[in-house]
Amino acid sequence: MPELPEVETIRRGLRKRLRGRRIEQVEVLEPRLRVEVDGRLASRLRGRAIVDVGRRAKYVLIRLEDGGVWLFHLGMSGKLIYVDPALPRQKHDHIVARLDNGAELRYHDPRRFGLSLVAEKTELPGVAQLGRLGPDPFDRRFSAGYLYACTRKSSRRIRDLLLDQGIVAGIGNIYANEALYRAGVRPTARSRRLTRAEVGRLAAAIPELLREAIRWCGTSFSDYRDADDRFGEFQSRLAVYGRQGEPCRMCGTPVRRVVLGNRSAFYCPACQAGTGPRSAASAPRRRRAPAAVGE
Repeated sequence: MPELPEVETIRRGLRKRLRGRRIEQVEVLEPRLRVEVDGRLASRLRGRAIVDVGRRAKYVLIRLEDGGVWLFHLGMSGKLIYVDPALPRQKHDHIVARLDNGAELRYHDPRRFGLSLVAEKTELPGVAQLGRLGPDPFDRRFSAGYLYACTRKSSRRIRDLLLDQGIVAGIGNIYANEALYRAGVRPTARSRRLTRAEVGRLAAAIPELLREAIRWCGTSFSDYRDADDRFGEFQSRLAVYGRQGEPCRMCGTPVRRVVLGNRSAFYCPACQAGTGPRSAASAPRRRRAPAAVGE
């Protein structure tokens, strides 16, 4: 599932291409997503100009004139790509919007776990998916003090607490594992047993990690692509996630895998023994040009 760095990468790509464009026509080819697409979606979008593209957690928010918002969640396998209309349509292209410059915005989702809806400005506070979200990792509300207070109230394993979108919005399993590695904390540790110092390292590691992943345009294992349908590059820099049995990039100890709540967690038993933080893993130096968060 695309996480915050992937969605932010998509947002940036779409923002460059969609701002100032007008939606001429929308085709809903398959309405049966996680929540069925409203039959009025096409008519509510037709003829409206796009003024900006934003993000809230893992949601892309295409802001329209007169205060409307076209909201997308990409689910497990969704892609939101800007393409030449001459490109042949694919089997799982479920929503296609034609723009006034002739280009198309296509939502592609083989598993159909995604979400697409339109809300007016007055309706947005009542959108359930947004109302349940906690602070963004780049929000001023997210701090060591905030995260420490959350851990005091929970006996859950810390990896699971980080996946709770009501605690911190936008983090999924990949970046939860990687942040815990950088903080020197095992994913199996009980949240309320962590020290203030451990939580402080974790709170600092999370935005640092996410910014780095954004600079590399996110992580691609299978389905994720950016707005131009290109792969991300951060997968080559992952320290523990998906590296079971491979040597830790810092100490050489084999990375271990454990299943928590039907999801895999990965850690280095030596580096994540509660003795201190870890620096970023080494990786090839080929990269795309960096960009600042929240541009």
